[in-house]
Amino acid sequence: MNKIKTFFQVEQRGSTITKEILAGVTIFLAMAYILPVNSFMLADAGLPVGGVFFATAISAALASILMGLLANLPVALAPGMGLNALFTYTIVNFGLGYSPQAALAAVFVSGVLFLLISLTGLRKIVINAIPRGLKLAVGAGIGFFIAFIGFKNAGIIVSSPSTFVQLGDFSHPAVLLGLFGLILVIVLFALKVRFALIISIGATAVIGLILNAVGVGFMPEYNPTGMSGLWEGTSETFLMAFKGLKELFSGWEAIPIIITLLFVDFFDTAGTLMAVGGQAGLLDDEGQIQGGDNALIVDAVGTVVGSLLGTSTVTSYIESSTGIEQGGRTGLSAIVVGILFIASIFLYPILSIFNGVEVAPGVVFSPVTAMALVLVGAIMFGQLKDIDWADQAIVISAFFTVITMLLAYSIATGIAIGFVVYVIVMLAQRRFKEVSPVMYGLAAIFLLYFVMQYAL
Repeated sequence: MNKIKTFFQVEQRGSTITKEILAGVTIFLAMAYILPVNSFMLADAGLPVGGVFFATAISAALASILMGLLANLPVALAPGMGLNALFTYTIVNFGLGYSPQAALAAVFVSGVLFLLISLTGLRKIVINAIPRGLKLAVGAGIGFFIAFIGFKNAGIIVSSPSTFVQLGDFSHPAVLLGLFGLILVIVLFALKVRFALIISIGATAVIGLILNAVGVGFMPEYNPTGMSGLWEGTSETFLMAFKGLKELFSGWEAIPIIITLLFVDFFDTAGTLMAVGGQAGLLDDEGQIQGGDNALIVDAVGTVVGSLLGTSTVTSYIESSTGIEQGGRTGLSAIVVGILFIASIFLYPILSIFNGVEVAPGVVFSPVTAMALVLVGAIMFGQLKDIDWADQAIVISAFFTVITMLLAYSIATGIAIGFVVYVIVMLAQRRFKEVSPVMYGLAAIFLLYFVMQYAL
């Protein structure tokens, strides 16, 4: 036990092994939805559900365990939401019309490029060039973003044809369960109850199961059947990416596809690490997260391995913030998450309790875990207090970062818009020399990224 404490610097970071384990469990429960969601989303692209489920679990497990061992950070990884939608609905369906093999090949190539960038140290140059105020804005923006996801997952906020979003149906059983979980976690957190998040998740799950047993609809349920076709699907998706390389590079369209995948992964991960590092108190005097270099390498390795197994881009999960709030400060939390992802392959029926419930065709609510995202988002909002409010360039660009991240439903897009606005304001104020050459280059790349998006 002492060797574990020493290796992970548990006591130096003000944590305990118990806290780390509970933090890992909390993170896993908050992000376990990715197992069924990613499986069925990529199935829409023509991949077998069982194969994608296995690839999702193993790539998440491997990347999370490596994150714990090599970077010693309480950050878990898995195939990213948004990136899987890009895979299915832009690269394959309704967009460019590539085969799923070619789409996996694009993920593989982008992962290799990401690995090269991380190994050459280019990552550090890029991150160091970003003003501290923008880094804080990214963290706060991600807080707003995940809180919005939490409200949406609970059904508290829904889409509206006239106003885009509106309050949900508070008479719906699933919404009421999600609202109960949210109120419970707020009360427990306000009372400074230890392990408020995991208590709230467990209590909401138990109440949902009880209500389901007495006949209330749209409640969490235990599904004893599990996943079918797991091993058959795995044999089909394994190394499928190599089969799609020829198709991928048959035309120039491969270049913007790969750049887009690389761009979104790099800046989603960078933004997540900055936010999580600040929340955990793991940033140095220069605003750099401890173990950040290795974290990027692990992220890239996860993407490469995941593509070869048969899933979309693997990235660091902002849901890791739920574990940090639970007390996690070391890589031991990430290793716990990895172990639970491996266990989920064999214990999928139990995991089904925490999965979402389909309330309408294509509409899924996750009332059991939604409250965790909302609470963490509220906590991350506090990072805005450290912004230099006297600097107009920072204030304006921070505003655009936060509001765009939320309204565009994209961390990467919010970062891109914020950086471009920062350069524009600095130029307008004739503060040319205060802007790093890297920031000028990033602004240009971001503009090119948007042009290529529309060109596609």
